[in-house]
Amino acid sequence: MENHYADDIVLLQEFRNPVTKEKAFTSLIKKYQEKLYWHVRRLVLQHEDANDVLQNVFVKVWKGLENFREDSQLYTWLYRIATNESLTFLEQQKRKSVSSIDQDDGMVNRLQADRHFDANKLEWKLQLAVQQLPEKQRIVFNLRYYDEMPYEQMSRVLDTSEGALKASYHHAVKKIEDFILNH
Repeated sequence: MENHYADDIVLLQEFRNPVTKEKAFTSLIKKYQEKLYWHVRRLVLQHEDANDVLQNVFVKVWKGLENFREDSQLYTWLYRIATNESLTFLEQQKRKSVSSIDQDDGMVNRLQADRHFDANKLEWKLQLAVQQLPEKQRIVFNLRYYDEMPYEQMSRVLDTSEGALKASYHHAVKKIEDFILNH
């Protein structure tokens, strides 16, 4: 991780130099695009939606990177933007649907409509279980389980205490286990 941090400092210096700004931004996208894509995708589910959200993320990064205060790691800052953009997208989707109950069903229906969907496969059961979680627990579970993000870093991304995050993760795991065992 330390090496990543050193690379990021160089990227930031290059970004602040008008001559190397675009090259540095391209390098930043190459470095973080896939991780951020999967983080967003697990929240919004659809590939097209994830791509749209990710574009918004990188537009915000381009506009905000100039003023990025290096009091947190670049990685943490990027995840915070990606999480917030995903939540904004989900809020907009909720408003478009008649009620939030329809929205929750819609997420499950979208998952089940995937041509690879097989309710008997464990990974699909896991995905269905994750979609049943409240939004905050779903984000905490995804960051910890899929991205293997330490609680300390997650605390900075989500602006929540480590204790609350550990409790959220514990509750999420319990709910997922119950769902998988009973479905």
